[in-house]
Amino acid sequence: MSNLIIRKVAVLGAGVMGAQIAAHLINAKVPVLLFDLPAKEGPKNGIALKAIENLKKLSPAPFGVKEDAQYIQPANYDDDIAKLAECDVVIEAIAERMDWKHDLYKKVAPHLGPNAIFATNTSGLSITALSEGFADDLKARFCGVHFFNPPRYMHLVELIPTATTRPEILDQLETFLTSVVGKGVVRAKDTPNFIANRVGIFSILAVITEAAKFGLRFDEVDDLTGSRLGRAKSATFRTADVVGLDTMAHVIKTMQDTLPDDPFFPVYETPAVLAELVKKGALGQKTGGGFYRKEGKAIKVLDPNTGEYVDGGAKADDLIGRILKRPAAERLKLLRETQHRQAQFLWSIFRDVYHYIAVHLESIADNARDVDLAIRWGFGWNEGPFEGWQTAGWKQVAEWVQEDIAAGKALANVPLPQWVLEGAVAEKGGVHTAEGSWSPATQTFVPRSSLDVYRKQVFRAPLVGETGADPKTYGKTLFETDAVRAWVDDRAGEDDVLIVSFKSKMNTIGPTVLDGLTQAIDLAEKDYKGLVVWQPTSLKLGTPGGPFSAGANLEEAMPAFMMGGAKGIEPFVKKFQQGMLRVKYANVPVISAISGIALGGGCELALHSAKRVAHIESYLGLVEVGVGLVPAGGGLKEAALRAVEAATQVGATNDLLKFVQKSFENAAMAKVSGSALDARTMGYLKPSDTIVFNVFELLDVAKKEARALAAAGYRAPLRATQVPVAGRSAISTIKASLVNMRDGRFISEHDFLIASRIAEAICGGDVEAGSLVDEEWLLQLERRAFVELLGTQKTQERIMGMLQTGKPVRN
Repeated sequence: MSNLIIRKVAVLGAGVMGAQIAAHLINAKVPVLLFDLPAKEGPKNGIALKAIENLKKLSPAPFGVKEDAQYIQPANYDDDIAKLAECDVVIEAIAERMDWKHDLYKKVAPHLGPNAIFATNTSGLSITALSEGFADDLKARFCGVHFFNPPRYMHLVELIPTATTRPEILDQLETFLTSVVGKGVVRAKDTPNFIANRVGIFSILAVITEAAKFGLRFDEVDDLTGSRLGRAKSATFRTADVVGLDTMAHVIKTMQDTLPDDPFFPVYETPAVLAELVKKGALGQKTGGGFYRKEGKAIKVLDPNTGEYVDGGAKADDLIGRILKRPAAERLKLLRETQHRQAQFLWSIFRDVYHYIAVHLESIADNARDVDLAIRWGFGWNEGPFEGWQTAGWKQVAEWVQEDIAAGKALANVPLPQWVLEGAVAEKGGVHTAEGSWSPATQTFVPRSSLDVYRKQVFRAPLVGETGADPKTYGKTLFETDAVRAWVDDRAGEDDVLIVSFKSKMNTIGPTVLDGLTQAIDLAEKDYKGLVVWQPTSLKLGTPGGPFSAGANLEEAMPAFMMGGAKGIEPFVKKFQQGMLRVKYANVPVISAISGIALGGGCELALHSAKRVAHIESYLGLVEVGVGLVPAGGGLKEAALRAVEAATQVGATNDLLKFVQKSFENAAMAKVSGSALDARTMGYLKPSDTIVFNVFELLDVAKKEARALAAAGYRAPLRATQVPVAGRSAISTIKASLVNMRDGRFISEHDFLIASRIAEAICGGDVEAGSLVDEEWLLQLERRAFVELLGTQKTQERIMGMLQTGKPVRN
């Protein structure tokens, strides 16, 4: 396959989706032209400019670093249409109107480059119908590419070809979307709403129908259908509010207009409550109210009977809560047999979705895997619907569903397809097997895509029933303790880099993890090119993964505190510091492969590594202030060293305060990066560190970085013995600003004490500015401050509060 080098992308339409797609392409360092209509007043690029400005205010943030908004190039169709010829990919993302899209296509088609890929970001319109009127050459380069909202965070992109789309175009686009943009690509058939919206919106409509049948409130349903079922915390109605009720109504309308022969057609009727909300302009979160409305600090929920908002808080019954914690097969049996309206509701929505996906699998997707991954990545379910069915017992559930259909309890009277009840699927106990996933069209189990891009994914997104590699047991284990596993990928050519993975809760770092890490470094120095610290948890759902490490294991250190008080902790702190120095001065490169949170000691581990490879959704920070402590694993010491390095580069070592200020603020305010790109601006990642966009490629890239450093003759840095520090004058300057914040009641007395200790550690203590110290001096300052604070009542209150509630205590 020839390379697809994408030098520039044009996005047509600066609305919500178009602008955010453009923003995420900029995150991935892809130059973007953002087109919209010429403004009637002011600058002609006014519409695009306003959209770019608005991106900076959105939450969740579309940019990894909001200042990168400057890189989106605004454009309008009058002045800039010729610039389309410079673009290798053009993505149309205007409103979901077939006639508007066709009008735009007529305008832009003559200006597209002869090899440019043309794609539409429609959420459900027919790709084939959209391509009508194109010349044959352009038809061959046209397809659907459906991002989910918000594009930066939602892992799914559906790729939808027409009968005339060239296969190599799809392969090239899938490769680009997977590796450069970091997405999970699912190929969908050109049917209304494709896969995720077709099944996901049906699921929501089934929930609304069954909730009305059993007389359940919206907040009650959300408590039942959210995290208790392993689905998005926002569940059903809150998710609809976030997506936008007008958007949801539009997707439902597409199903009404295009699926008149569907046996489930009556379910596609727009629910009366939804139609009424849209009519009133109550479109959900973007208008301040939908199924829910915030009044002051209270979240109110709509009562559909009165049209008024009432106090929320309806929950699942305790009995149902207990049932939902049972194993899958038992859970479904109990829900079906329990005569409680919440139980009957839950059984009904499971049955409705299983019925629907079985009937429609052949028409909407190539195989069952694509349905499950689309729902997991597009709607945030922990397991896809086919996976849930298979886990609960394929044959038994199929019989129950068929019984309900026969009894007239289902939402349609169409029977289950024959392949569900007999033949290969029934014999194997489900649609996912070692050979692949079931395709009704070919009557075979279809294996995974073999595109080259997937060779970089040591572990593909796992599916129930498949025999994919388990990252907790894969490869050859070299040693394993209760705290860590050290292993290699034992495939030929892959077994030259040692990997260490933690086994503690949230991958926290206690004495036993430090022992395992040190043992792994010893082994790597003896037999391997490098060591990668990588956590299997980064693969969960294939969406922003992690945690890399939530920091030092305070619980593991508690016995020492109980026996020896604050002083009893000092040996643990010293051991942590020595462990970090062992990482830094290892004779082979130690690479931290970061995804998700790397907080406190987890951030310090990353700081001491030879190099960091971070997934775009990595959140780094020294956050010890939250438990009333200072970073004491060498994080402040590394900040002091990096300040000297930066000052030396510009010949300004006589003004170190300027270079430690940002690091002081980061630690004193417990700032956490909003992305890996943000971590780079904060100084937690270096410009030379690598940022990857697909979490499934993290391990492969980290191993390659280790090999590259080894091949270049890697040597550990020389030990710093003469480090100039900012000293007491810089500490005084920082403390003066802290006094103002304390006296203005922006920070508490205890916050003032903690921040003062951070200033002292990062500036080198009570010495003259420019004094030369070594690393051990800086580490001693960290240790002393840590132990002193731990001895205070207020810090102990913060620690206990965090251990009990998981939230910081302000005192």
